[in-house]
Amino acid sequence: MWPYWLMYLVPAIPSLLTGRRPLRLGWMPWIALGALFAVLIGFRHQVGGDWDTYLLHYSREIGSSLLDPVSSGDPGYVFLNRLAVRMGWDIYGVNLMSGLIFTSGLIVFCRAQSRPWLAFAVAVPYLIIVVAMGYTRQSVALGFIFWALTFLERGRFIPYVLFIVAATLFHKTAIIMIPLGIFLYSKGWLLRIVAVALIGYGLWDAFVAPEQEKLWDTYVEQQMQSEGARIRVMMNLVPAVFLLFNWKQWKRFYPNALLWFWMALGAIVSVFLVGFASTAVDRIALYLTPLQVVVFARLPFLLRRKLRQPTVVLGLILGYAMVLHVWLNYAAHAVFWLPYRNILFE
Repeated sequence: MWPYWLMYLVPAIPSLLTGRRPLRLGWMPWIALGALFAVLIGFRHQVGGDWDTYLLHYSREIGSSLLDPVSSGDPGYVFLNRLAVRMGWDIYGVNLMSGLIFTSGLIVFCRAQSRPWLAFAVAVPYLIIVVAMGYTRQSVALGFIFWALTFLERGRFIPYVLFIVAATLFHKTAIIMIPLGIFLYSKGWLLRIVAVALIGYGLWDAFVAPEQEKLWDTYVEQQMQSEGARIRVMMNLVPAVFLLFNWKQWKRFYPNALLWFWMALGAIVSVFLVGFASTAVDRIALYLTPLQVVVFARLPFLLRRKLRQPTVVLGLILGYAMVLHVWLNYAAHAVFWLPYRNILFE
């Protein structure tokens, strides 16, 4: 399991050494970091609980043309598989392209934070190791959502919507993020509401409506359960509580703070719904995990009058090291991630 610890230490060490002034060395270190993690994600071999399922997705597209109609599934992911088949890249090509989309979105999002290295370190134990190496389709959707949230926080509504549409092409559940575009501190509320309603309806009608009965039956009627869902939902609850307790400072220093307020409320509501349909809530709560990255990257500044910032950073690094340790050693499905294998070394 040592490769996973090395993945965590790569951003964790710089986050401890940067002090109060973030270490910003331009884009080159981040491009190298993104390339490293994209290779680790993309060329993994038999790593992840759904490895065989994704092999089946790939085999279904053998013999298909790039422009053939998509009768079921998520069209963006189907296209990636068809492209990989056409180029002879096998499943590793699909995973590499998916890893590039995810890591690029995450890096852009982290670089927008006051402590980018800390933000990336927070993302490693769950978002990178578990999600990007296990839930490929949702990881791509999440990569686009990171891009979208970066634009939304800057008050740019149209790029936000476009990236959410791209995310929905890879996993239809990403449609739940569309309404968040309403919550901006700027004029044009009515126009945004109308735009969100029309786009949301279009996406729902195109991707969700044809399978809504199947989805409801699978996730709710059959009470499909996800082990560890409550723990993952609680991981979002912690930053949500920190944000709400520091709300006055948050809205004072950060633009368009209202979008994070609503994400925090969503994290709190998830705690009460997870017992009703744990898998459904678990999948949707995944899109609230950027809350962990953004809140904990800003926490040293928010608590600066109560605790020394290096102390808060150290506490967060140790806390997420504990998360990684517990998951690797005690999670029911960690066996599918161990040992880490990479096709480049097979």
